[in-house]
Amino acid sequence: MKKITLLALFFVLHPIFAQKKLSTSKCSIYFEASVPLFEAVEAKNDIVNCILIPEKSQISFTAVIKNFQFKRDLMREHFNSNYMESDRYPKATFKGLIEKFDLKIVTDVEKDFIIKGKLTIHGQSRMISVNAKIKKVVNGIHITSYFTLNTDDFNIQIPSMVIAKISKNVNTQIDCVLN
Repeated sequence: MKKITLLALFFVLHPIFAQKKLSTSKCSIYFEASVPLFEAVEAKNDIVNCILIPEKSQISFTAVIKNFQFKRDLMREHFNSNYMESDRYPKATFKGLIEKFDLKIVTDVEKDFIIKGKLTIHGQSRMISVNAKIKKVVNGIHITSYFTLNTDDFNIQIPSMVIAKISKNVNTQIDCVLN
């Protein structure tokens, strides 16, 4: 009787504990906030964590702000101290859902999905909705997304002496392979 009870519990609880999770710590986030005729304002962070729980369509990202790399050290310094206040707000996070996501329909041909969730940057949270392309690759699932964020939405102040040189609209790109 004990064996039957244990076997029944195993089949009931196994799906709860066996939930497959895909993850990586090597996602890339690239952003660009350049204005024509001025020096390019762009940076990349290649050490972004991402977790996808396919059965629940849940996805999350965590980026350490100080990991963004610029062409010039001075830009990085200003970005961390003046704009992002990265000692006070060390991370940017996103937690959301991929609409109509099913791992069974993901193939080596890109499919469009909508990802909705809460993005937190600089201590400010906003609900966002972005388009993403998802496909199967040899070593996992590849996700890319291009979207624009506005610095005002996250209370990121651009000093008046450089406001003409930096766009408030930040073009953002995410590139990620989860396995």
